[in-house]
Amino acid sequence: MADRRFHPYAGALSLAEISRIAEAQLPPDADPARKFAGVRALAEAGPDDVTFLDNRRYVRFLADTKAGACLIHPSLADRLPGGCVALGVRNAYRSYAKLATAFHPVPSAPPGVHASAFVDPSAKLGAGVSVGPMAVVLAGAVLGAGSRIGPNATVGENVELGENCSVGAGASISHAVVGPRTSIYPGARIGQDGFGFVPDPAGHVKVPQLGIVRIGADCEIGANSCIDRGSASDTVISDGTWIDNLVQIGHNVKLGRGCIIVAQVGISGSTELGAFVMAGGQAGLAGHLKVGDGAKISAQSGVHRDIGPGEAVGGSPAVPAREYRRQHAIMRRMAQRDGPKEDDESQP
Repeated sequence: MADRRFHPYAGALSLAEISRIAEAQLPPDADPARKFAGVRALAEAGPDDVTFLDNRRYVRFLADTKAGACLIHPSLADRLPGGCVALGVRNAYRSYAKLATAFHPVPSAPPGVHASAFVDPSAKLGAGVSVGPMAVVLAGAVLGAGSRIGPNATVGENVELGENCSVGAGASISHAVVGPRTSIYPGARIGQDGFGFVPDPAGHVKVPQLGIVRIGADCEIGANSCIDRGSASDTVISDGTWIDNLVQIGHNVKLGRGCIIVAQVGISGSTELGAFVMAGGQAGLAGHLKVGDGAKISAQSGVHRDIGPGEAVGGSPAVPAREYRRQHAIMRRMAQRDGPKEDDESQP
């Protein structure tokens, strides 16, 4: 059970309510009025909990679960022990996410400006905006209705936030326009200078960064991630793109709709990603590249060339994923064939 000191609890839900929220099919003999207290993992759930199974590797644990109900694909429902209600769903993890949100909704901040915060008189705050302790909202900023600014966060001059945005503690935003329902997590830095300069033996010459950052609706910007503003054009993060913690997005980068960018990825200036591109942790992309819609970049890949739509790549330099796996297999066989023998006395 989630710790209610940190995760607000909405109360118990009936099986009928759970079925509706999770888009689950109830067995004909189930009691729709039966109440459940919350959600828990398969091994920890008790009779008053709903659990889920979305990975077939854990099927062997089904027989021992003590859960009162389980979100599960119908093809596996007969593996559940007696007394556990099978809630048939197409995607158990998706259904679990919706149900967990119903049990533990996102906490709302009380509207108003904290006494220790500073809001410039020229800033415009929509209805229900919350500005937390020591936060700063500078001249000309526009905060959409229902938006929340966390403690010690800074919203710079003329920055625009859409409705129901969230800015985490200590985050800073400048030179940016942000769409509705976007979450910016603690410590993120948005709109700072891009890394633009002209190398010169007499001293590097800084290139003015004259663009802004445009972030669409329903985006997530992870903790301590940095998104540089554009130099000549704008840096663009399109609707529904989710960026993990500790990601660096360079100036003029364009991310298409629904991209997933995992922790510690670095994307160099002017590279463009299409829609629904996925980049695994610690991948690095050189500048001025184009990555097609639906491409997948494996973790720790080094990308130095354009990637076509739907292409999957891995390795450094990145190559097609199948080729990367083949290279890895060949090198492993070579190491096994040519490596030191166990009885080689020259080895320590």
